[in-house]
Amino acid sequence: MSTQAILLPLFVEVILTFLLWIGMATLRTRDFSTGVVRPEDIALREPNWSKRTLQVAYSFSNQFEIPVLFYVLTILAYVTHLAGLIFVILAWIFVIFRLLHAYVHVTSNTVRVRGTLYGIAVVALAINWAIYIFEVLTLPRPV
Repeated sequence: MSTQAILLPLFVEVILTFLLWIGMATLRTRDFSTGVVRPEDIALREPNWSKRTLQVAYSFSNQFEIPVLFYVLTILAYVTHLAGLIFVILAWIFVIFRLLHAYVHVTSNTVRVRGTLYGIAVVALAINWAIYIFEVLTLPRPV
């Protein structure tokens, strides 16, 4: 697989994270400028932001949970030259369902739908990890 094919899903996940950060920053700025929140209301990370701002902020925070395992796996698979077609397909499944999850999270926030999308992404990632672990553990060893 080409470098671009392997890393493109990772790049899309990174872009998603930055877009959510921009959305969160914009909403937080609005909350300050409209007086919805004051610095002392959130100085110790109290969740006193507007509901909409919290919704986007939680989606942003979520990008530093399960996706971290995706980033590590992608880098490992790339460096060890074990990222084949199945890896890339599963990576895209993960990223597409993360995009859908983030979309639902910042729009309707329907927990059941969001949970299903999250679950599909995690299963794709877990399968990718299982395949990678198997491939690494069954590599021929030099004598």
